[in-house]
Amino acid sequence: MNSPQRILIVEDEPLIAMMLEDFLQILGKDLAGNADNIADALALVAGGGVDAAILDVNLRGGEKSFVVADALAAQGVPFVFATGGSQDGLSEDHRGRPTLAKPFTMDGVARALAALG
Repeated sequence: MNSPQRILIVEDEPLIAMMLEDFLQILGKDLAGNADNIADALALVAGGGVDAAILDVNLRGGEKSFVVADALAAQGVPFVFATGGSQDGLSEDHRGRPTLAKPFTMDGVARALAALG
């Protein structure tokens, strides 16, 4: 199976989102979209064209990205949770899903995406 090419980023910190976009570009990946809230992320997922996603667990305003994870899972789209914490911060439904530890490194992002493919 090939590594996913079109990646959705769900991240509410603009500098972190830009860094991830830069990493994706260097890794030869395409940006499927960038959202900083649940509503925008769900719209991008519904629009299709997403091969995989990087989901920040905790978004602005106390939102959690688990509903986006559910929508991706329903479409069979793999994803990785980005978190500064551990699996303990994940909902029971998503424990055991891949995580990408903050602070990010390009190698870490590359490994996480390769593991999804």
